[in-house]
Amino acid sequence: MSGGPVPILMYHAVGHAPARAAYGLSVSPEAFAEQMRLLHGFGFTPMTAGALAAAWREGRPLPPKPVLITFDDGYEGVHRHALPALAEHGFAATLFASTGWLRGRHDTGGALDLMLDWDQLRELAAAGVEIGGHSHTHPQLDQLPEDRLAFEVEHCRELITAELGRPPVSFAYPYGYSTRRVRGAVRAAGFSVSLAVGNGMAVRRQGPYALQRVTVRRTTGIADFERMVEGRAVGRLFARDRALTKGYAIVRRSRQAVRKASEARV
Repeated sequence: MSGGPVPILMYHAVGHAPARAAYGLSVSPEAFAEQMRLLHGFGFTPMTAGALAAAWREGRPLPPKPVLITFDDGYEGVHRHALPALAEHGFAATLFASTGWLRGRHDTGGALDLMLDWDQLRELAAAGVEIGGHSHTHPQLDQLPEDRLAFEVEHCRELITAELGRPPVSFAYPYGYSTRRVRGAVRAAGFSVSLAVGNGMAVRRQGPYALQRVTVRRTTGIADFERMVEGRAVGRLFARDRALTKGYAIVRRSRQAVRKASEARV
């Protein structure tokens, strides 16, 4: 069936000794390679975010046991460590780049660890990795005023288009935070699909701008990884994450109300 659940894996840094700020959401090169071997052995078919969105939009059937392998931010270890493991199995993947964090002339500072440069990003694209957007400076998009929100999304897309020669079709929300307003801005900028977090399986009914992903982190063992990609006990695996998300949502709504009140007084 074309609309069945699909595991979308969310990775960040891949490295032996990531910076402290990036460590929790990192995986070691050995763990990543083991996870890719499991996907291959279990008969999974990796797709890009754009390919999944197009198949669901057009009602086309998905390949056997589809899975998405995605990377957020643009850490250098994706090129150094993850790309060889992907290439070994002929796996497709998607990288969502925060353009202001990449090394080079557009760098605004603030990155948590060593990032890709633009030449490495082009090499990833040439190797078949879909390059998507992840904002320019990685802010909490739902907390931004309209002009800043539009800049973060549109400038990111403009830079990727200029540097890679083709516009990106996919986007991922920094921190996973989005609202109807943020999703509208991403759509208006020209992206055709966008990914959140949610720590659940992606299904077609979520819509193309709110697809859920599952987090792969340093503490994810191979047994839990297997359960995750098979869609077994996902709720239990991420029960703590979901509880924290619900609690923080209240705080975020309060912040939004304060921001709107301040803007109204200006």
